[in-house]
Formats: sequence, C-alpha cells, structure tokens
Amino acid sequence: MGILETILARPRTVLTMMVVMVFAGVYTYITIPKEADPDIDVPIFYVSIVHHGISPEDAERLLVKPMETQLRGLDGLKEITAIASQGHAGIIVEFNIDVNHAEASADVREKVDQAQSELPSEAEEPVVNVLNLSLFPVMVVTLSGDVPERTLYQHARRLKDEIESISSVLEARLAGHREELLEIILDPGRLESYNISQPELIQAVTNNNKLIAAGDLDTAKVASTSKYPASLRPPATSTHYR
Repeated sequence: MGILETILARPRTVLTMMVVMVFAGVYTYITIPKEADPDIDVPIFYVSIVHHGISPEDAERLLVKPMETQLRGLDGLKEITAIASQGHAGIIVEFNIDVNHAEASADVREKVDQAQSELPSEAEEPVVNVLNLSLFPVMVVTLSGDVPERTLYQHARRLKDEIESISSVLEARLAGHREELLEIILDPGRLESYNISQPELIQAVTNNNKLIAAGDLDTAKVASTSKYPASLRPPATSTHYR
C-alpha cells in the first residue's frame, strides 16, 4: 500500500516514465534488425539411400529397417520418419531443439556409416543431407494449361528470365521439364541398299549435333565469322579460311 500511495502521489513522474517507455518501445521496434526469411538452425537430417530396381516393400525391409535400428539409439532424438519407394528409401531424423547441431550431425553420420555394412551390396552409399530453411524457395510459381508441353516450357523459360531480371531475386530454378530426345528406328534393308553401315549413320547424326567455329570468311566484299554444324561445313573452294 505504501508503494501504491507513493505512485499516486506523483502522477506527473509516472506519466512521464510511461511516455518515455512508449517512445522507447516504438523506436526499438522500428530500428531492430528484421529478416523476412531468417536462417533457423533446425536439427533435422534427411538420409537418402538409392537402390535401383528395388520394390517399396523390399526397400522398407532391406534399407529402412537396418538404418532405423541404428538411428534409434541417438541422444536427444525426437522422431524418425521413413519413406520407402521404388528404388529409394528416405529417413527423416528430427532432434529436440536444444540439441547441439554439430554433435547431432556427427552422430547421425556415424550411425549411418555403421548401418551401411548391413545394407545390400547393390545399394548406393547413403547420403546425409542437413535441412537448411534458408535454402528453401520463398515462392513457387506453377504453370499449367491445355497446350503442348513444348509451348508450356517456352513460356516457363520466358517467365524464368523475367523473374531473374528483378534486382531482389537471387535465383530462379526451372523444374518439371524433360530433355528432348531423337529416336532413330533403323531399317537394315534400306541401310544395306544405300551401302551405309550403322556406325556411319550414328557418326553422321553425332556430327550434325555439334556446333563448331568455321573460321573467318575472307571474300572480296565481306569478312565475317560463322558457325556451322560439323556435317554441313562448307568446302574451302573459293573462300579462304584462317
């Protein structure tokens, strides 16, 4: 009661302190450093194991089980989540937030090395990835439409270039596209009638897929540098090449 009576007896002092504290809080809020995407150190690791041709059931039995047995003995472990799929197995290892990140990383790698001896010999070496939230994309743009895949891919490439032209954008990655392939079906009868062997045809297609510098073209009126496919290189008859 004495403290309360003292405060009530000095209203100006109390109001002045309150105003000062309000202004100090506003100033601190404005000047405090902020990050839209802060780097949060999360003790989560992803163990990836590739085994080509293995079924999801066998991946769980031969890849996931031995790895889980070793990882369950880690200190500070919070949860283990395993994913078995065709030709692959993934294990997500999550620790308590108060665990030392460096020590947890070393422990996970040690347990993975111990479990590797129990994996099939055909399986590839397990890869331990550290989850880093700062590397995650901050925006995902999806394009779809009732158009050919080639047209959709061309629009996606133009959009990628426009996004990367923004000064605040570090990188824009394009995913979901497929590489174009050329399939050649050979007719042995026709090849034999034209007296062309399979290696010669393969070599012609390979040469046509290369772009090489043809050199400087010196003529009476023009001098330029051009590029031609190797199979379409012009002969040096009336033109001098350097």
